[in-house]
Amino acid sequence: MEAQARHSTRLISLVVPFYNESAVIEDFFHAVPPVLASIERVDYEIVCVNDGSKDDTLALLCAAAHTDSRIRVVDLSRNFGKEAAMTAGIDIAKGDAVIPFDADLQDPPELIPELVRKWQEGFDVVIARRIERSSDTYAKRLTAALFYRFHNAIADVKIPENAGDFRLMARQVVDELKRLPESRRFMKGLFAWVGFTQTYVDYVRQPRVAGKTKFSGWRLWNFALEGVTSFSTLPLRVWTYLGTVSALVSMLYAIYLVARTVVHGRDLPGYASIITAVLFLGGIQLIGIGVIGEYIGRIYIESKRRPVYVIRHVFQKPEKS
Repeated sequence: MEAQARHSTRLISLVVPFYNESAVIEDFFHAVPPVLASIERVDYEIVCVNDGSKDDTLALLCAAAHTDSRIRVVDLSRNFGKEAAMTAGIDIAKGDAVIPFDADLQDPPELIPELVRKWQEGFDVVIARRIERSSDTYAKRLTAALFYRFHNAIADVKIPENAGDFRLMARQVVDELKRLPESRRFMKGLFAWVGFTQTYVDYVRQPRVAGKTKFSGWRLWNFALEGVTSFSTLPLRVWTYLGTVSALVSMLYAIYLVARTVVHGRDLPGYASIITAVLFLGGIQLIGIGVIGEYIGRIYIESKRRPVYVIRHVFQKPEKS
């Protein structure tokens, strides 16, 4: 009977990156553990990853871990970024299923039992999909929609629209993610790349309970650029086509000049047209070099094979024997 009970109880790992989130920690631990504890035939752990916070986030997380052995705190040696912090938590998580989750509670924890239910029905990946995002600014909603459409139009791996990191992944999916060797990690793309059977649970995104978002417009732009260059080489191929078109247009224009000279005699070309053509083609070349540079930069970083993160310490209250 005891062996059967252990077999029927499965472990869920909630992976939560924290970066300067001291303002939300009390609300987080007030809201999340009761939801996890309410799920039948499921035990849980909360893997909190401190991503080099400069406030008292680490101290607050350790205080929570000292009161509950199901809370583990992974302290990274510095700020590596959310994607690296999430990778660290997923690597350390022991659960039969793993759920990446944001500390700001914009994704409602009350949705977790529904994700678990879909997993228990046999789905390997259960994606939480935002059907309403009025809590985000109009600019953020617009740019997010444009990014998803652009990315999915040029990339072989399609990312579900209006889906963030909040999802449930079965252990087999997590094990495959851990095999991927990338140093520069775009997790939404990697989640989609591994595949497996998927389903969706819709929800309404909530405002942050406290604090401010850590993603500025510039960071979001770089994040989008990371996603495009991680899963598509079309930006490189575009310059082949653009160069071919430019060469054909130049050849046709040269033929036109020769014909005009033969018919009408020699004339003096205009300075304005020359400088316009030179600046235009020079600008195109510089943009092309920049795109190539983005990909070369990725090759350079990946070739070093540095670890995605460095762990300074792991805090956990010992379980009672």
